Amino acid sequence: MSVEQLGASFDLLAAWQPGGVFIEHDGLGLATGPGASVSIRDASDVLRDRGDGAVACGALPFVGDGDLTVSPSVTRRADPFTTARIGPIVAPVLVSGAIPSAAFPEARLTYEPASAVYEGAVQEAARRIRAGELRKVVLARTIEVDAGRSLDPRRLAHRLRAVDPHAYTFIAPTRRGVLVGASPELLVSRRGAEVRAHPLAGSAPRSGDPVQDRANAEALARSAKDQQEHRIVVEAVAGVLQPLCDTLRWDPEPTLRETPNVWHLSTRFRGRLRAPAPTVLELVTALHPTPAVAGTPTVDALALLHQLEAFDRRSYAGPVGWVDAAGDGEWAIALRCAELVGDRATLYAGAGILGDSEPASEREETDRKFRAFLDALRWG
Repeated sequence: MSVEQLGASFDLLAAWQPGGVFIEHDGLGLATGPGASVSIRDASDVLRDRGDGAVACGALPFVGDGDLTVSPSVTRRADPFTTARIGPIVAPVLVSGAIPSAAFPEARLTYEPASAVYEGAVQEAARRIRAGELRKVVLARTIEVDAGRSLDPRRLAHRLRAVDPHAYTFIAPTRRGVLVGASPELLVSRRGAEVRAHPLAGSAPRSGDPVQDRANAEALARSAKDQQEHRIVVEAVAGVLQPLCDTLRWDPEPTLRETPNVWHLSTRFRGRLRAPAPTVLELVTALHPTPAVAGTPTVDALALLHQLEAFDRRSYAGPVGWVDAAGDGEWAIALRCAELVGDRATLYAGAGILGDSEPASEREETDRKFRAFLDALRWG
């Protein structure tokens, strides 16, 4: 195994190559070039057999099995802070400055479903929840953007990272193109016996007016609807992790998580896994999909999504991350993202629906998320 130590200022995004994977959070992460495809079920065995320090990484579909890319990588990890090139990676590509394109006119945007249809789906979902068929469902919609130019994943990721360096910025190949995003949500990470998770649920818009912005945050913290939505997710994550841990702690009350465009309610989990510790991929499989991206009960929520969502989520709201030969790794949820295919981009956004959800308010939540990403896409 060839390992070359690189400087602390080395930009991981410069090491990403088309067909490979990039994922970074607070400056830590990895970048790869194209590699061999492996199923999630075989990834751990393949990495152990190789013994060359490679990782398996990528974006998994929201529903069903998926493949990962096994490749040498450039990684940056803490404790101690190191940046290393593991195996042969081609020369880095500098990310030069870019002038944003003009805003996309409405004629180049195709919504699926249209606003009125989405509001009708929210109304139907809320009716079924009130009838006791389920407790929560997360309804999503898409925009297809005809960009009129070839879109550059590296430039888009560069812009997303600049806007929110605390997010999990990622690039990952898909069967049709490439998924690019900046997710605020950690599904699960494992390092040795230590496990962490950081689910989000419940949101409110940010405002350029500091007084209004603080009022929005405080209203979110007091919102009975958002507190209930968040509590459902926390219960589900705790229910999965507790039987696997000797110790597990989480915030007694949700805290406010600040992103550039949205306030979220968040809860941090930290625990110590029982021996023999499950791999991070086993933890991903046990946790996904959480009520934060599907609903609860899971089977009923997925069945309702199949009826009410008229599109394939593909990798949207699925796990995105990496695993090494030791079973360690870090996996976010693919939110605030778009799938790029040539000169077109499919954007995704969703909202958590409860029995008292107001259709117009939930549709407006998806519109806010779309607007933020459409602005970033101008740099792509």
